[in-house]
Order: sequence, then C-alpha cells, then structure tokens
Amino acid sequence: MKPILGFTAKNKYSFSREFIDAAQSSLGLGEELRVMNVLPASGAAQAGLREGDVLVAVEIEPAPQGPDAEHVAAALIGEEMQGRDSLHLTVMRDGERMALDVPLTPACAMALDLGNTDDARSFSDGRRVMVTRGMLDFAQSDDELAYALAREIARNEVMPEARPAMAELIDHLHTIDARTASGDAPAAAQGSYSVSDDSADKLAIYLLARAGYDLDGFQSFWERLESAGQRGIRPATTVASAHMPTVDQTIREIKTKKEDGLPLLP
Repeated sequence: MKPILGFTAKNKYSFSREFIDAAQSSLGLGEELRVMNVLPASGAAQAGLREGDVLVAVEIEPAPQGPDAEHVAAALIGEEMQGRDSLHLTVMRDGERMALDVPLTPACAMALDLGNTDDARSFSDGRRVMVTRGMLDFAQSDDELAYALAREIARNEVMPEARPAMAELIDHLHTIDARTASGDAPAAAQGSYSVSDDSADKLAIYLLARAGYDLDGFQSFWERLESAGQRGIRPATTVASAHMPTVDQTIREIKTKKEDGLPLLP
C-alpha cells in the first residue's frame, strides 16, 4: 500500500504516434494534461477533482506540457508528495482557475500499461505492470488476462525494488509505433525478462482467489502460452515444471481454507 492522489491525467502525447491525431480529435487532448479518470472514494474524489479538469500546477510548480508530460508530472507529483498528507493542485475547469487540496489515501499504487507489440507477454518493473496487445489477443477470457496481471502484481510485491532494464523496456513498448519491429526493442527485450518465483506464484494465486477468479485454469493457461511460443509466438515467462507443485499445493490449500471458512491469506 502506498499513498496516492487517485486520478490519472493524459495529453495527446500519452499515446503512441499513430494515435496522437485520434487522441486530439476524439478525446479533445492537446499539449496540457487533462484528468481522464478519478478513483471513487479517493482523495481526488473527496477534493472535487473532475474528469476533464486541466492540470495547471502542482504546489507551486507549473504542470508540465508537451511530449513526456505524463511521466514528468508523475515524477513531480511523487517528489512533492514526500512528507505530506495532502497535495495542493491548481486546475482549469470551464475556463475558471480552481485550487484544490487533495488528501493522500493509501491504495495499490501500481500503474497498468499496455505494450504496443503483438508478442504475447507481460512485464513488471517494481511499480508498473504491463500486458501487451498480443497478450490481450491471446487471453481467451477475463480469467486468463487476470492470470497474467496477478503474476506481475505479485512480482512487484515480492520484488519491489526498481528494475531499470525492465523499466526501459516498458517505456519502449508504451511509446513505440505499432509498425516498429519487435527486434528494435532494447536488448532486454530479446531475452527473458522475469524469473518465475515460488513466492510470487503463490501470492498471485491468492490474489486471484480473493478477487473471485477461477483458479483451475491457471496452470493450463501458462502451459498453453508456452506451447504457443514453440509455434512462433513469443510468450511471457511461463510457470516452469519445477513450480507446478507450488501451484497445485497452493490451489488445494485455498480450496481447503474456503471449505473451512478460513481467511484467504497466504
């Protein structure tokens, strides 16, 4: 759990190059950062921040604009949040300048990114989780997409330290042109990005169980993905056979706890 403000803001450059015109025409985005979502019950919601508000300033610092504004703003907000229990934001709404004091609220602070490649993969860098467009195409159900997300969320929890090579890869896959060949990715993209870990797999399965997802397809999903890799699709890191006992044991453990009415805690 980390303190968050509870909103996302984007401009037209938050999207890869082929979607900038669409972001401008369909979403009305320009150079400035505009609030796109406000998390219910968050500090942002309590303070009255609304979708469509344009970010003008963070404390006394002007909000960044133009290319890379989203990432620069995230760094600025992260720095300004240190040692505070609220953050002063200035926004523009319907032509009127407004000042808001946004309280920080504890929540899962991981950002979710979509990777612009047809390779079926998932990644995490300690603070972000990414699934690729290829993974969205490969997953046959919400449960299967949840399997990929849960594993990366769990990795971030058990390995919270920054992973610069993975962060570089996520940045690359977030911004590349869809027509760019995967071979143009950073060197890290040519190998294996994450190592399967017993503790991460166990936590992932517990996260899925607590969220109400079906666990029976967890192992078969990763096996199918591994098999697809042998047919030419580059898969995400799979559950190696050495980890199957952990997966099976954890699922049995969870089913027993459900039957006995015990808390689903690893």
